[in-house]
Amino acid sequence: MPNPLPSKPSNLAPHQLWRGAHETAQSDAVGGALLLGATVIALVLANSPAVDAYTAARDFTIGPHALHLDLSIGTWAADGLLAIFFFVVGLELKEEFVAGKLRNPRKAALPIAAAFGGVAVPALIFAGIAMSSDSEGAMRGWAIPTATDIAFAVAVLAVVGRYLPPALRVFLLTLAIVDDLIAISIIAIVYTEGLHLELLGLALVPLAIFAVLVQRGIITWWLIAPLAVLTWALVHASGIHATVAGVALGFVVPVVATERHRIQSSTTEDGEPIYDGVTAYLADQWGVLSTLVAVPVFAFFSAGVTVGGLEGMRTAMQDPITLGIIAGLFVGKPVGIFATTFLLSRLPAFHLDDDLTWPDMIGMGFVAGVGFTVSLLVGELAYGASSVADEHVKIGVLLGSLISALVGGGLLAVRSRQAKAKGATAS
Repeated sequence: MPNPLPSKPSNLAPHQLWRGAHETAQSDAVGGALLLGATVIALVLANSPAVDAYTAARDFTIGPHALHLDLSIGTWAADGLLAIFFFVVGLELKEEFVAGKLRNPRKAALPIAAAFGGVAVPALIFAGIAMSSDSEGAMRGWAIPTATDIAFAVAVLAVVGRYLPPALRVFLLTLAIVDDLIAISIIAIVYTEGLHLELLGLALVPLAIFAVLVQRGIITWWLIAPLAVLTWALVHASGIHATVAGVALGFVVPVVATERHRIQSSTTEDGEPIYDGVTAYLADQWGVLSTLVAVPVFAFFSAGVTVGGLEGMRTAMQDPITLGIIAGLFVGKPVGIFATTFLLSRLPAFHLDDDLTWPDMIGMGFVAGVGFTVSLLVGELAYGASSVADEHVKIGVLLGSLISALVGGGLLAVRSRQAKAKGATAS
């Protein structure tokens, strides 16, 4: 019997292996898969004999009472971990406005306008359904179907749209980024109660010190991390939702990689250093934690809704809150985005990329109806975590997002196959 062939030795250094794992974690598809997996596990546990253990873990309280931080695990996920997600969003928004897709007003005008259309129409649809019912307090959730989940939406596009023009992803990303900025503003303005201005003023002190340090290119974790945590805690205690602190921290980080504001992120094959601006570097580092931990853990503790069988589903589907969310995501999002884009593209000031077609835009409009992370958060803020209305919010968000993903993904998959065939014919 011949000796087995020796295994090929790996010539990858540890830092190269880490870089590969790092790049994998940054994949749109990986982020979407983790989010989906956490959601499915939460739904299974919430509708199984393990539901008591799941709810006990979610509602377990931990934290210092003296600092008003004795919060449930679910609240820590929504207010704490999700602040990391919004910190990364703030970094990405700052970079896009200063040096990215939103820098050129003429090029960014159409997706920005589409984002506003994609917020307004779902809100109006939800409001119309809520006002036509006699459900008391239903109107508080008008902002739930206005948000597009960046991770899920871009993941759907990455899976089904391999042969679609890159301009479609740029349009979706720009739209989703502006969409998040609108949602953050709504959370800060509409869902803030009992504002304590003195604590909010105190939060500006560590935020200012944080800003001075990062402006000088100092990002030593043991210096800036305590300042970020203190800013978050004071904003949380002030009454404003603590995720706003994440955005504020991201906004004060410099973008342009000058001599002062640059960090060596890696090296070329020849050993030459590769520099990033502070914003790009922090977004790269913290984006992995957001993708691998913050967002999936939030989804795990927020998406677990006990349906209660067919009867529970029937009750939920009779609630105007559930119907308003589903209609807002599945109908309002594509209608608002497509109608705004179509009408404004007829004006000289707005221009749709030449590589994009209207069927592409219709499919992308449905994909933008995947509202998850921010929609669930707004639902909790509007109706209170674990309330009956919040349970119906979860059902509405999950169903509306699922239908939108299936329809939008199906349309874009057809378009991608057509583009592939056209490319093969042309070659």
